[in-house]
Amino acid sequence: MTKFLISFPSDAMVVPAEDFEAVVEAAHAVIGEAKAAGVYVFGGGIDENVAPVRVAGDGTVTEGTYPGHAVPDGGYTVLELPSREAAFEWAAKIAVACRCPQEVRHFQYDPES
Repeated sequence: MTKFLISFPSDAMVVPAEDFEAVVEAAHAVIGEAKAAGVYVFGGGIDENVAPVRVAGDGTVTEGTYPGHAVPDGGYTVLELPSREAAFEWAAKIAVACRCPQEVRHFQYDPES
């Protein structure tokens, strides 16, 4: 089994305010389905009200992300699946629920994770 990151940036999800609760319910239903299927690892949205920081090995804290890199935002789901095709199927379900396309990324195998 391989872990996949399924995600979208905040500005990709353009939903009228009156539809937001329906999107939340649909997204929660897909996550519930993933949990019931035993493929759910982790999910959530980045809290964009909390600024990112970098922490060095000596404990020094620097505000912001790496220079030249975008600040991560949006929603993220990690699923453990048997194939890339299965990841595409789950991404399509999440895309319907969140009303926006999803990016699929493959985590490298790490025997310790």
